[in-house]
Amino acid sequence: MKDGKGAESNLRKPVDMSSVSVVPPKRLSDEVAEKIRSFVIEQCLAEGTRLPSERSIAEQFGASRPTVSQALRTLSLMGLVEIRRGSGAYVLRQPDVNITVSINPMLELDGNSLSSLADLRLWLETLGVRQTADHVGADGLHLARAALERLRASVGATSAWIAADTIFHSTVVGMSGNPYLASIYESVHTAVISCEYRSWVENDTVPDWLRPDQAEAAIALHEPIVAALEAGDTEAAVLAVRNHHRAMLEHLMGRRSAQRESGG
Repeated sequence: MKDGKGAESNLRKPVDMSSVSVVPPKRLSDEVAEKIRSFVIEQCLAEGTRLPSERSIAEQFGASRPTVSQALRTLSLMGLVEIRRGSGAYVLRQPDVNITVSINPMLELDGNSLSSLADLRLWLETLGVRQTADHVGADGLHLARAALERLRASVGATSAWIAADTIFHSTVVGMSGNPYLASIYESVHTAVISCEYRSWVENDTVPDWLRPDQAEAAIALHEPIVAALEAGDTEAAVLAVRNHHRAMLEHLMGRRSAQRESGG
């Protein structure tokens, strides 16, 4: 009985949580990005709508211009905004509101989850292209080709390229006909490329693989996906997605190696 009462007494004592690491505060730029995203949804802003200047947005939200710049670059990752040098930021499409849970906190709490998320992105896109190749029609193929041409036209413009890349992959998976698969894929994709392009979002530093002289190699990773879908070749589409995945992993590994060397 004494042992039982002692055990019960221990259960009633508050557990020591001193070993739990501090949860990082949400970055102000992420909050600004969410406010802009919500505004685009609430106002049903059409493609091509020009957003206010960075200075105006900064004054509206009580933030600095660098913070607003980061927020707009984050929205580019999502394929929602395109930043045109000397002109401003423009809406590319309406955000998907089906999935509201962000995967980014997983990366903040456990940096090792990145490789698992990258694998999940591959699995979701593979499932998407399999479903797409099985039943895609002429309209769907037109959308895929248009997304590829948008990507091709964005060469040399970092924000436009990154946004067009997200739209391309989201279009391909969205053609599967399953909106939940498309929404989950887009959330995972955004989380992964948020790491791939972190230096660009935070410092406006353009990655080596987005240099103009790398454009053909980048297009060559996307063209086979569309070509396979147009040919109705499921296995070729899956292979093309895997080749793209390998290139993305190289980018991610290179970024993390650079971080370790710089002590970041």
